[in-house]
This record gives sequence, structure tokens and C-alpha cells, in this order.
Amino acid sequence: MTIEINNESGIAVDEQVLLRLVEFDLAELHVSPDADLAIVLVDEGAMEALHVQWMDEPGPTDVLSFPMDELRPGTDDAPTPAGLLGDIVLCPQVAETQAVAAKHSTQDELVMLTTHGLLHLLGYDHAEPEDEREMFGLQKELISGFQASERRRRRT
Repeated sequence: MTIEINNESGIAVDEQVLLRLVEFDLAELHVSPDADLAIVLVDEGAMEALHVQWMDEPGPTDVLSFPMDELRPGTDDAPTPAGLLGDIVLCPQVAETQAVAAKHSTQDELVMLTTHGLLHLLGYDHAEPEDEREMFGLQKELISGFQASERRRRRT
């Protein structure tokens, strides 16, 4: 698996946490270890330009996902084949503002946004109430599992 993280935002971010998160999430979702993914962190100006260009909405947003090969989660018996998952674009400045409002760290917000973006790459959406419950339930489950793995990692 090739996971590229490119921080163009000017904000210091623990890229190793994001790398471990994505590796954890992809393993949990039974995605081939040969799948490729790019994460780009951009400033508010760049995110606003992407938001206008791709969503026709003004202002910067927190996360955008650009799926490529339309891969879907696999199973133990049938993992997702190798391919290009796509790109997740994050805006740490927007994440920081949201983290303050949610009363948690910017890193926690970036973990949530990265998982959210990854689920979009894998075909999940939240346009309909049932889809929203499924996606956000899985997102919560993945983040809880990752946090537990990080606690175990710190103990060793």
C-alpha cells in the first residue's frame, strides 16, 4: 500500500498518526494492502478554491474526497482488490476551528475527518438518513478501534 501524505497547509500536523489511522482503517475494512491513497493538507485559500470548483459552494470546508477506482470495502474472505482509492484533502485551519467548538484536539478532529474522507472514497455517503446512520456508525467504530490501538501502542 502506498499512502502519501503531503502537508501544504503551513500547520504542523502529526502525519504519523494519520498514517497509522489510515493503515488501521483500511485493514479493518479489508482493503488490499496494495491500494494507493493520497492525503493532502491545504490552507483555507486552497480548500476554498477546491470547494467552489468541485462542490460549487463558497468558503473553505474541512474535508473533500476524490475517489478514483471506486473501490469498496471487502471481507475477510474477499478483500478489496488493489487499486487507486483516491485523494483526501484536509484543511487543518477549519479542523482547528471545529475542534475548539467540539472541545477536543485538532488532532482528534483530523482523525475524524480523515476517517470520514476515507469512507467517502469507499462509497459511503450520508445524503439519506439510513446511509448517514450506517456511515457515522462505522466512522465511530473505526475511530474507537484506532484510539484503543493507539493506547495499546503507547503502553508498549
